[in-house]
Amino acid sequence: MTVATPVDAQFKALRQNMVGQVASHVSLVADRTGRDGLAEAVMSALERVPRHEFVPVEMKLYAYLDSPLPIGHGKTISQPFIVGLMTDLLELSNGHKVLEVGTGLGYQTAVLAELSQKVYTIEILEELAAEGQRRLAASGYSNIYFRVGDGNHGWPEHAPFDRIIATAAPELIPPALLQQIRPGGRMIMPAGLEDDQQLLLLEKEECGKITTREILPVRFSTLTSKA
Repeated sequence: MTVATPVDAQFKALRQNMVGQVASHVSLVADRTGRDGLAEAVMSALERVPRHEFVPVEMKLYAYLDSPLPIGHGKTISQPFIVGLMTDLLELSNGHKVLEVGTGLGYQTAVLAELSQKVYTIEILEELAAEGQRRLAASGYSNIYFRVGDGNHGWPEHAPFDRIIATAAPELIPPALLQQIRPGGRMIMPAGLEDDQQLLLLEKEECGKITTREILPVRFSTLTSKA
């Protein structure tokens, strides 16, 4: 039996406050996103996942600010509002197979794992990949599969995917990722030049046609390529 400590209770209260901030932020941009609020399942996942376990130790006190935070190697963990919005736009179900490009330290991965059947996550930086895998294993997730590699190429051995999410921004959408979306599937990702990125929602119709919608201007780390 796990006994909650005063620190656990403090983090839980901060997490609940963070979820309230996310809800407020979502309502402020509803005219851009078409969403007055996030799905209850997404909000519940944000309330369950301990964000402080997915940031460097020196960042733990700031884990529940609605803000991106540095995680080393020039990378960041996305702000909770963006994590919630991107997750919500995927419209996940517990039968979905999801590809994530950019594991980082695993926070977004954990949120995805709460809401889908399987998550295949790729990280190009070996140190981050190893640390992300360690943190996710310590949190008890068993439906996540890891790969060190170039996310631009996706994970063709396990394609097609019901949903794809990228947490780093290429200038142009990688063709391999478009090919790996299942007909009827969705992909959410940032794309564009470093100072002119847009969060994009892509949907693949049953006939294979791709439709794209701009959601919000954003600022993400650049999607690294081994090329």
